[in-house]
Amino acid sequence: MTKAKKYYAVKRGRQPGIYSTWAAAKAQVEGFSGAQYRGFADQAAAHQYLNDAEAPHPTTPTATTSSARPTIVVFTDGGSRNHGNVAGGHVQASDPAAWAYLIDYAGRQHAASAGEWGVTNNKMEITALVKALQWLRAHDFQREQVGVVSDSRYVLNAIQKGWLAGWQRRGWRRAAGELKNKELWQQLAALLTEFPHLQLAWTKGHATNQGNVYVDERLNQTMDQMERERAHDD
Repeated sequence: MTKAKKYYAVKRGRQPGIYSTWAAAKAQVEGFSGAQYRGFADQAAAHQYLNDAEAPHPTTPTATTSSARPTIVVFTDGGSRNHGNVAGGHVQASDPAAWAYLIDYAGRQHAASAGEWGVTNNKMEITALVKALQWLRAHDFQREQVGVVSDSRYVLNAIQKGWLAGWQRRGWRRAAGELKNKELWQQLAALLTEFPHLQLAWTKGHATNQGNVYVDERLNQTMDQMERERAHDD
């Protein structure tokens, strides 16, 4: 006798959504404080459960998805020297932008940075986290207790307040229309499912957190180098 197909809807967990196996759903809710989830016999009912009154999400940017002390700490940052002053407005092709991350692990450190021309700081903030998680995955650190420290409420709120899951349910669109940086958000959403013990924390930028200060300095060095090379080419 064929076993009936079952769907697991995670309303509140590390990565809300619908999962076709309990193992995948369990990874999102096990150890997650206040997790909300249910199993359903059909996918429509699972979607209905998710679309009903939303479960409360963490309201502080320092909320975490695990209570264990991180064994790996990641600092990420992104920036852009653009001519706009509202949400990256008026970015010009000649404006440099860069991302950087620093990973503390096993008594060692690994850092990286790169830049692009004519993109927003928001794109660089997402890119920094994507690149850091890709490096951790490439070195088989997905199952570790990973703590991410960022000064970007844009990125943290998207994850912690469930915006990312909402965009995914709507076919990668915002309720108001187009989703900027869609491809990067898709990459990030896929990566997050591979890190069941990820913790997220906000820090004030350009202040006293030495890891944050380092990545800010590193990305500014990248932009300085970009501008020097362009001036030399000209």
